[in-house]
This record gives sequence, structure tokens and C-alpha cells, in this order.
Amino acid sequence: MEYKFIVTGGGTSGHINPAITIADALRHYYMSKGDSCKIIFTGRKEGLEGELVPKAGYEMKFIEAKPFPMKPGLKMIRAAKALSRGKAQCASIIDEFKPDAVIGTGGYVCAPLLMTAQKKGIPTIIHEANAFPGRANKMLGRKAKLVLTGFPDQEAIFKGAGKVVCSGNPIRSQIIGCTAEKGRDALGISPDCKLVFAMGGSLGAKTINDFILDAASDPDFADVKFVLSSGKQQSDKLSVDKIPDNLEIMTYTDHPEYYLAGADVCITRAGAVTCAETAAIGSCSVFVPYPHAAHDHQTYNASAFEKVGGCILMSDADVADGKLKSRLRELLDNGEERKAIREKAKTLAVLDCDKRICEAIDGILVKK
Repeated sequence: MEYKFIVTGGGTSGHINPAITIADALRHYYMSKGDSCKIIFTGRKEGLEGELVPKAGYEMKFIEAKPFPMKPGLKMIRAAKALSRGKAQCASIIDEFKPDAVIGTGGYVCAPLLMTAQKKGIPTIIHEANAFPGRANKMLGRKAKLVLTGFPDQEAIFKGAGKVVCSGNPIRSQIIGCTAEKGRDALGISPDCKLVFAMGGSLGAKTINDFILDAASDPDFADVKFVLSSGKQQSDKLSVDKIPDNLEIMTYTDHPEYYLAGADVCITRAGAVTCAETAAIGSCSVFVPYPHAAHDHQTYNASAFEKVGGCILMSDADVADGKLKSRLRELLDNGEERKAIREKAKTLAVLDCDKRICEAIDGILVKK
């Protein structure tokens, strides 16, 4: 028997990587049962999904979509026109592909596909990674057949959905089981090297980037190797005349697991997927929540780790004021504290997330 899905999610890796992970999990799930599973994606050619999805081996159908601003104006008119064109494109894709269900993981690029599928009576499935849903997921979740959540107790938020299941947040299979030894071996970094890895998400974070540039230039950190994933939007904005010898800068990494596992300390935002990967690996992380996230959900995400001692939580403003420097030095000099943070972070891992998601999706499909 063949099962067919169209998956969408875009804008940031926090939407795209879970979409790819869910697709991978569904293919494995149905193949293990002796069935076949065909999956295609929709997204914007200009978006990060246009790069990451084909790289993962999936066919991508490009559609139009623009974000809706909070206030009326010319941008809203343009967004409405793009939505209309995107829905027409998705209607053709659906008619040709004939999916059993469509799946969205967040971002405005989901709207054309999910709205069109709902109009056609095709089951829609949403995965909401954060404690507070984004605008697109909150709106589309009202008519969804199934809503999967990364955090518990979201039934009231999605009360119009057919079913709400707390699945945890999907992470790529290579994340699970990646140890510090494996990470360092893959990176070619010796066990005795002090390593700090920093990333501000796929698009980057100026505050984190600026901090790493400053710390790497500080003589107090001359014994530390820094690796910075600067992000797509921030890579051209790095203000540095000469890169310090102990600093390596990349725009994006396809293998964050090596750094999250191998680094003595990681400095990251607190998006839901980053938090899930941190827990699965057991990283010693300093979370710096994005201060403008909707409902401040990144602080909420990070707070769950802080409550059990599984991270260091520091505000964006405090990092910008230089307050992280002394704390970072303390962490690098205290192996016992780093070990304790790693162990506490692991207690928050949901390692059977793929199984929960696949069983929930299979449970709402019309049986053939």
C-alpha cells in the first residue's frame, strides 16, 4: 500500500528541519510495515527551505507566499495577492499528487498549502514546536485533523482541532547518540582543547556574534577555540577587521550535532528544536533567548531547562552588556559544573518523538 504526503514548513531551520525529520520518520515507519511512502514538499525558492529540502533528497514544489504584517498597508495587500497565487499553485499540486494528508511545521509558507487542503477536505496535520504557537499554526490549527505539540497542555489553544497530541519535538536521527567523543573525532579536535560553539539559529543573532568576536579577541580566552555559526542574514554584517587565530566562522553548519556534543560550552538561542537537540545530546548550553520572539516563547523554553539545572539562562541584553564573559570563563574552568548541566539537560529529552508522531498521523488517516 502506498501513502502520500505533502509537507511544508519554511523561513528558518526551526521549521524546516522538523519537517524533514517528520518526512524521514514517515518513510521509515511505512517501509517497516511493508508499505511505500511518497513525500514531496512545498515552499519558497528564495527561502532557506529551497536549499535544505532538496539537499535532504526530497522533491520541492515552489509556491508563492509572503508574511502578513500586523498592520494594514501595502505589504498586507502584497501578502494577500501572494497567498491567492500560492493557493492556486497548491491546488494544482494537490490535484496532481493526491496526498493522503498534508503536514505543516510552521512559518507563513504553510498557509497556502494547508488552507487549500482544508478547503478540499484533505486531512491537515500541524506540528507546533513552541510553548506558544505562531500566528499561522494557531489559525490553521482550528481546522486541523491533528495537532502535534512540542510542549504539553496545549489542548485549549487548539480546541478546534480534531485531536491534539503532545509528541515532543522531532530531531534528526544523527543527533541521537552523538557523544562528545564522536563529535570531536568528526571535527578533528583533540580531547584537551577547550571548545566553545555558538550559533544564533539559521538566520543568525547579532548579539551572540558580537560576543564571540569580542571573547575570541580577549587574552583571557587565548586558550579557547571558538567556532561561530554566524547565520545567513548576519554573515555579511560581522564587523571585524581581522579574525582572531582562535576563531573559526561559518555561515551555516549541516552537522550541528558534532559541535553541540563536542563543545565544552555551547551558546545558542532557545528555539524549540535547539532545545530538543540540546536535551537529546546533553549539551552544556548557555541559552540566550531571542528577545523579540512571539509571547517570549524562547525564554519559556529555556526556563524549562533552567528549572532542572540543565542550562545557563542569560538575557540578550545581559550578553550585550558583557555579563556572559566571566560566567563563560567559570564554566570552562569547572568540569564538574559542565558535567552536571549535561546530565540535567538529558532528563528533558523525548527520544521516541518519531514514533509518537508517526503513530498519531497513521491513526487519523482514512484507511485504504
